[in-house]
Amino acid sequence: MRTRLTPMFRQYFEVKNRYPDCILFFRLGDFYEMFFEDAEEASRILDIALTSREAGGGQRAPMCGVPVANAAPYIRRLIEAGKKVAICEQVEDPREARGLVRREVVRVITPGLFVDPEGLSDKESHYLCALRPGKRWGLAVLELSAGQFRAAIFEDRRELVNEVFRLEPRELLLPENAPEDLRRELREGLPGLAFTPLPAAAFSEARARELLSEHFGVEDPAGLGFAEIPEALSAVGAVLEYLLENEREALGRISPPRPYFPGDYLVLDEATKRNLELTRNQFDGSVRHSLLWVLDRTRTAMGGRTLRHWLLYPLKDIAAIRSRQEAITTLLEDATLREGLAGALSRIPDLERLATRCALRLAGPRDLVALREALAALPEVRDLLAGKEGLISEIRERLSDFSHLEERLRRTLLDEVPATAREGGLVRPGVHPELDELRDLKENALRYLAEIEERERRRTGIPNLKVGYNRVFGYYLEVTKSHLSRVPKDYIRKQTLTNAERFITPELKEFEARVLSADERIRELEYEIFLGLREAVSGEAERLRQAARALGELDALVSLAEVAEENRYVRPEVVPEPGIEIVEGRHPVLERVLPAGSFVPNTVRLDPEEARLVLITGPNMAGKSTVLRQTALIVLMAHTGAFVPAESARIGLCDRIFSRIGASDELSRGRSTFMVEMAECANILHNATERSLVILDEIGRGTSTYDGLAIAWAVAEYLHEKGALTLFATHYHELTELARELPAARNYNVAVKTWEDRIIFLYRLQPGPASESYGVQVAALAGLPREVVERAREILSALERKAAAEPPPRPPAGRDHPRQLSLFDPYLPLREKLLAVDPEELTPRQALNLIFELRDLLVKSGL
Repeated sequence: MRTRLTPMFRQYFEVKNRYPDCILFFRLGDFYEMFFEDAEEASRILDIALTSREAGGGQRAPMCGVPVANAAPYIRRLIEAGKKVAICEQVEDPREARGLVRREVVRVITPGLFVDPEGLSDKESHYLCALRPGKRWGLAVLELSAGQFRAAIFEDRRELVNEVFRLEPRELLLPENAPEDLRRELREGLPGLAFTPLPAAAFSEARARELLSEHFGVEDPAGLGFAEIPEALSAVGAVLEYLLENEREALGRISPPRPYFPGDYLVLDEATKRNLELTRNQFDGSVRHSLLWVLDRTRTAMGGRTLRHWLLYPLKDIAAIRSRQEAITTLLEDATLREGLAGALSRIPDLERLATRCALRLAGPRDLVALREALAALPEVRDLLAGKEGLISEIRERLSDFSHLEERLRRTLLDEVPATAREGGLVRPGVHPELDELRDLKENALRYLAEIEERERRRTGIPNLKVGYNRVFGYYLEVTKSHLSRVPKDYIRKQTLTNAERFITPELKEFEARVLSADERIRELEYEIFLGLREAVSGEAERLRQAARALGELDALVSLAEVAEENRYVRPEVVPEPGIEIVEGRHPVLERVLPAGSFVPNTVRLDPEEARLVLITGPNMAGKSTVLRQTALIVLMAHTGAFVPAESARIGLCDRIFSRIGASDELSRGRSTFMVEMAECANILHNATERSLVILDEIGRGTSTYDGLAIAWAVAEYLHEKGALTLFATHYHELTELARELPAARNYNVAVKTWEDRIIFLYRLQPGPASESYGVQVAALAGLPREVVERAREILSALERKAAAEPPPRPPAGRDHPRQLSLFDPYLPLREKLLAVDPEELTPRQALNLIFELRDLLVKSGL
């Protein structure tokens, strides 16, 4: 059948066979056409009409197409559907082609190599990653749209997986023999991740060295910092090999790869990132009501991406943290500077991605105009930063002088330009003499013809000579027969009419050729000028990207300063010694969401020697989880260099933040709520150190009471022994006994008041254990039927009497605690009630009521 195909379809299959896993966009005139299976699949995804075309031998090919000028949104939809798109262009002028126009694939667009600005989120990075398994795991990270390329190694698989979850790449390159369970784990955690298997040879260190030398001029990777991390170099090689195959234009036009070291940053596993809602809320996955939502007032796309990166990669270097703090302080104290920068930054488009699009030769005229406006704002930013010190001064030094480039762009391009470069209408007058002449010719053709006509009348003495035009003969000079004797010898007869004859002259034919080709030549010249401009920008791409990243940092700092002023944040003291003291801290998101002034702040102190394990009891809805989360968020914000929501804060440098909050299952992975809880606990217990902050909420609630209590008790003991700073919220009141047995364990509760069988939440953290759980009262608040609530009270009373009469067996002593622990002390309710009382606040009547309550407790307990 193939032998009977038309030449065009034989050419199509020659190309398609080289890209079997791609949807082939085959250029035919002004359309990208798709055929056969590609057309059927694309028409379904894109919701466009499916037609057919004669393919030869009586066969008709299913067919659909999209306009070349408007292909970007269609490509984006295919990429979002997980497809790859190969762009097959006409690589020779159809007017000059002998036979079939030659076509070649010029780009392969994959989920990780997608750079269309309409399909990228301005303030999110778009990563392609390559993973190299081994004793040490290598990871390369490319953000093609911004030209950023970096790589790292990881000592174990769990660290690597956490990093991939933190990056949320769009596409992952990995060896064909990569562990299947690793693919499954990553696919389940990142459902939208596209996997691309590569031959093991693509991860060759020797091949990586060869490609670095060829495309970046780097003979020895040690000069880039890869001497001690060859596994990362292997992953870099896989990315370069992938670019060579699919996006050759990028090679040598992105920043050279650089190593980064995850140990320089606070470790945040996927559970912590999710539980703290750093960049997305857990309700609908959007940025709204996340920490980023509160802190992001950035004016530029670069600033938004920078701030997001800072939140996901908090610093562990005190000097770097303090450097950011100093910069924020400077901006806070100088409102004029802050306002000036905000105004200038708001006029700057995405310089980083614009520069990269120029380097990749993908930028259009409007991209160059946008880049011109960005460069025009740079001098104002530099002037505003003059005389400042520290980080702000360093940022200013990275804002290079691009006045020559900005001037060339302004002198060459019109203020308003079309979307594509081949349309014309790009270049200002006075830029190119031939272009000006052609435009003048086009705009004044009638005047030129009138001038020729008048000049020829004078020269020949023929008063009624006229210049005309028709489609067959073009321009001509018409002379009536009565004046034929006056026709000069240089006139060439072209046509005879009844009463006249028509002539042409070399001058007139030249004029005709110029007029008829002026439009096309104008577009050609303007396109050539545009390409020269784009190439000039491409030559400055790396310096432009460096300036863009400096602007992103400046924008992030301005944003943090504005949020700090508006929300009354303070500069935390970050110190090397472990420990946390947050005075009147607030949850940064909740205080924005709740009515102004209604959020209740709380003080939290964690000290390695005196109080490294703080047990927090109290009813549901009282605010235990809020205290846990706001503590972790404040610590994280302090490590980013940001100011924090508190009256004061002293934060010891941490290495990790761990969280185990809420109940969720992963049924698709065969993991129940309790299994998920235990897996997250296991990760914490294995990796927490004395410099870690751990927040735990309701450990052990997913199983039976005694099992859950035993696990919660053992987890609390273990964390205390490891020395991790831990906030442990629990409903197991028996755990409050740990404060008597462990030297650095302390009890706190979230205060409530009761009135006429109703519970009033005070949201205030105070020393001592809670007196009871108030579960029935909370159930009543939630709207359970009155009959159910009353019956629950009866059952609760019966259970309490039974528990007091027959206390369950006590657990054996721990290995480091020879004295037996009394988990079910019958005097515990009495003790808790007394500890919760402040005698100085009691009125005589309240004291009398308290005596009756204590007597009732004794009676119920059978003591």
